[in-house]
Amino acid sequence: MQFLSNLISNKKAWQLLAISALVFEITALCFQYLLELKPCIMCIYQRVAIWAIFFAGVIGSFSHQYIFGRLIAYTLWGTGAIWGLLIALEHVEMQSATMSFLFSCEFVPNFPSWAPLHEWLPALFAATGDCGNIDWQFLGYSMPQWMIVVYGIYTALFATVLLARLQQHKMF
Repeated sequence: MQFLSNLISNKKAWQLLAISALVFEITALCFQYLLELKPCIMCIYQRVAIWAIFFAGVIGSFSHQYIFGRLIAYTLWGTGAIWGLLIALEHVEMQSATMSFLFSCEFVPNFPSWAPLHEWLPALFAATGDCGNIDWQFLGYSMPQWMIVVYGIYTALFATVLLARLQQHKMF
């Protein structure tokens, strides 16, 4: 538990978090631009969640020695991991054969008016696909199903490190 608790004070651990998220983002862009798979609105929201995890890793690697920096990084990591998991679960539900008629997919992301990412960076955040389409599978699982695994791992790591930290400081 001591090892897990000390991970948030380790620059390399935060860098690994950032690198892993960047690899997933580059992979998504390869799917979009090399394989010509169009991202839907749910894919774009999951992309934003991956960026939150990336920025958590970057902020954590530069400010891991300061409590305020770690809190910001932790908040981004937890928000990105949990929100991404919830979006991926909803996306899988949208694609299920029995439920697909109940859901419709928007084409314009619902970003805040002060941060219209789809207008600022349309190459990254513009939705052009349909949420119900399953255009890619690996080992019988669709992209959103694999993203449940990815976000599940990020969430489990976040919870484990957080609980170890709280236990070390006798807060839990």
